[in-house]
Amino acid sequence: MTIHFIGAGPGAADLITVRGSRLLASCPVCLYAGSIVAPELLKHCARGTKLIDTAPMSLDEIEAEYVAAHKAGQDVARLHSGDLSVWSAVAEQIRRLEKHDIPYTLTPGVPSFAAAAAALRRELTIPELAQSLVLTRVSGRASKMPPGETLAGFGRTGATLAIHLAIHAIDRIVADLTPLYGAECPVAVVFRASWPDERILTGTLDTIEAMLAENPMERTAIIFVGSALAAQDFGESSLYDAHYQRRFRGRDGL
Repeated sequence: MTIHFIGAGPGAADLITVRGSRLLASCPVCLYAGSIVAPELLKHCARGTKLIDTAPMSLDEIEAEYVAAHKAGQDVARLHSGDLSVWSAVAEQIRRLEKHDIPYTLTPGVPSFAAAAAALRRELTIPELAQSLVLTRVSGRASKMPPGETLAGFGRTGATLAIHLAIHAIDRIVADLTPLYGAECPVAVVFRASWPDERILTGTLDTIEAMLAENPMERTAIIFVGSALAAQDFGESSLYDAHYQRRFRGRDGL
């Protein structure tokens, strides 16, 4: 018996991995975060699968379901939105599984920032302009940010920022980042990337707060900030340059 943690991806049912869909189809029990996982994803489960929505459940209650499945010898698919590596609350569940010696696996999913970038049709790293992407958030009721992880601190690098779960703090984001990026720095807000009701707003640090006031979005949006979002005049990388020699190209005569 094994608990299989599965990244469900950003929302669209066909953006789950092949491995994730196969595990959903093979497990007789599926625990899923009903408040943020698209119901269409449950169609990957086999008929007769025991479906348990964890949205109203405490960690103790989730742990009890794992223990019961372990005793019954039933594999469990544990479906989380996005990818498991960030803000998934998987670590605290793993700690409890290890306490009970219950085996588990982790299957990654398409992260929400990647789906949002695809919706924008943008690459988030541009040669010699922005080569780093910072995934971050602001303090909330669920968990506080460590003292050293601040928007201003990340902003001083000039990297592209992908700020999650922070629509409620757009005024603070604008205030903290405008002195560092400038009022004309591009901003993009993507709400529920890959869902049927996906929405996109693009503006600048100077305009985005007013734009969101006119077009409110909820916490499931991602806020991107950085010059890469609107870059047009930039140099091309050497990767595909005709005279760039690399071991896979075999152009010794150039």
